Amino acid sequence: MTAVRAVTVAPEEAELRLDRWFRQHYPDLGHGRLEKLLRTGQVRIDGKRAKSGTRLAAGQVVRVPPLPAPGPGPAAKRAAPALDARELEALRAAVLFRDQAVIAIDKAPGLAVQGGSGQHRHLDAMLDGLRFGADERPRLVHRLDKDTSGVLLLARTASAARKLSAAFKGKSARKVYWALVAGMPPEPRGRIDLPLAKAGGAGNEKMGAGVDGKPAMTLYQVAQTRKITGATVSWLVLMPLTGRTHQLRAHCAALGAPILCDGKYGGRAAFPEGLAFDGAARIPKRLMLHAREIAVPHPEHETTLRIEAPPPAHMEAAFAALGFQAARGEPAADDLLGYAEGLAHSPPGARPGPRKDRKQRTAGSKQRTAGRKKKT
Repeated sequence: MTAVRAVTVAPEEAELRLDRWFRQHYPDLGHGRLEKLLRTGQVRIDGKRAKSGTRLAAGQVVRVPPLPAPGPGPAAKRAAPALDARELEALRAAVLFRDQAVIAIDKAPGLAVQGGSGQHRHLDAMLDGLRFGADERPRLVHRLDKDTSGVLLLARTASAARKLSAAFKGKSARKVYWALVAGMPPEPRGRIDLPLAKAGGAGNEKMGAGVDGKPAMTLYQVAQTRKITGATVSWLVLMPLTGRTHQLRAHCAALGAPILCDGKYGGRAAFPEGLAFDGAARIPKRLMLHAREIAVPHPEHETTLRIEAPPPAHMEAAFAALGFQAARGEPAADDLLGYAEGLAHSPPGARPGPRKDRKQRTAGSKQRTAGRKKKT
């Protein structure tokens, strides 16, 4: 057994969750054991009790109780392998924007953001490949589901991590998603205001509606609708005003229009028989949810950083098969932002960010394109 230790949080570890900090420093310590140590007060931050999700700050002191000496075991087998040259090239090719404070990447579908049960390959283990000569390792400031593609922001400094995390928590970040759903919502535009809570026991990440759940709100706009071989498919532009686990997937299912290929929330309804997935309709059997855009205050100056990611190959194939026109996405997003403005007096915590007119949005898009070409 090791002795009690007082470990100071390093600058590059700011905003890291406590459980992830332990996973990095003490990989042999299981999550269940850590939770017990937290419940009994044996793990403390600056002398105070803490929870596994507590975000750390540079300079804080973590009390680490006596632990078994590290040794070979399952944790060693779970360690992610080092990046090979091909993986490193693919990861860097996914960079959409980079400056001294922020990196934005186009996360591929199927890539987990963080490790977990059965996850041997995840983005968090690859972040050293995105240093680009910097002393500090990039930090995650928000998440996307494993099967969701699109824009993911990384902070390059502790200061940027604090400010970006605050932007996401304080609702000053605006996120826009594209989704292909089975069926058609009852209205072409609307608001889904449905609290969400875990629908099962510990370890079950499926979310369900419940009066005891946390507030969750999503705005949606129908961009296009098509019927193919008897099945109706709609393309929705979604704007989550809160950030609950699986919020968009649970809300679309509750709307009666589950996201295509989302069997977890939509069941069989997420796979309309008439579409003949991977068959004549040429629609891949993959989750049709994409983080299209993020707009957030830049952490170092008073401008808005707006980043877009093109839809992944499987969604492009579905768009082509269904006859959807990608150019319709921008006007639909503008309509949704206009609708959001009309909800400016909604209850606290549900306010979307300010709308930009078409001219401003076009200018922002040009600036972003220039930023991609001139990387620091």
